[in-house]
Amino acid sequence: MSTTETMLSTGADLAAIRERKPLVHQITNYVVMNETANATLALGALPVMSHAREEVEEMAAIAGALVLNIGTLSPSWVEAMLAAGRAANSAGVPVVLDPVGAGATSYRTETARRILAEVDLAVVRGNVAEIATLAGREAEIRGVESIGASDSAAELARAAAQELGTVAAVTGAVDHVSDGEQTVAVANGDPLLATITGSGCMATAITGCFLAVRADAPLAAAAEALVAFGVGGEDAAREASGPGSFHVALYDALYGLDPATLDERARLA
Repeated sequence: MSTTETMLSTGADLAAIRERKPLVHQITNYVVMNETANATLALGALPVMSHAREEVEEMAAIAGALVLNIGTLSPSWVEAMLAAGRAANSAGVPVVLDPVGAGATSYRTETARRILAEVDLAVVRGNVAEIATLAGREAEIRGVESIGASDSAAELARAAAQELGTVAAVTGAVDHVSDGEQTVAVANGDPLLATITGSGCMATAITGCFLAVRADAPLAAAAEALVAFGVGGEDAAREASGPGSFHVALYDALYGLDPATLDERARLA
């Protein structure tokens, strides 16, 4: 058994999520609020979608994890994210950032970098172009969709983790997660995941779920989340005839994940 396989305990941690039902506080975007809340519930955790500046510090402090997603930005939301992040740090609550569209506009890029500078993050989860932008590498992004980057995903994940001082999860056809020293490749998933809005945001929300039960091991938590989400995508694809039916089937597949067989289904490198 490889070091990677012994590090991960995806099935046991999924069982822990379902037993403990951790609260996952999500300050996320309008496009995916329903998707990420439903994915969180289907997996077994409890979502709260709170972004009012007046309550985010209190909410973040009692959560099991905090998810920050910059998909639909405004100044008040940025301040709420920073306040929630600081409160989570003070309470020892792990924080994951989804830098949606970083590199597309200066506002998005500067906001993501500000969060990186002012909040202690456990994980940054994004596509190749988003992570490359934050790591100071060449990348091309159109809207919020990644076109490409100069580095391979594995090299990028390692370099970004070292540069940003956090676990970097770079998702794509094969996902790569690194803490700057060890890198885990996760090949689970299905092409239909790229045909629906919010699949990356759902992956980030599920990363928050796993962080809530494994805050001491963010590399493992991030990789386990991508295994679980990828296996869910595989199961949903078998029931789907296209993006619409796949979207519905994905929630059922996440709900139906079997902790007893999940580790056996992980495709790791």
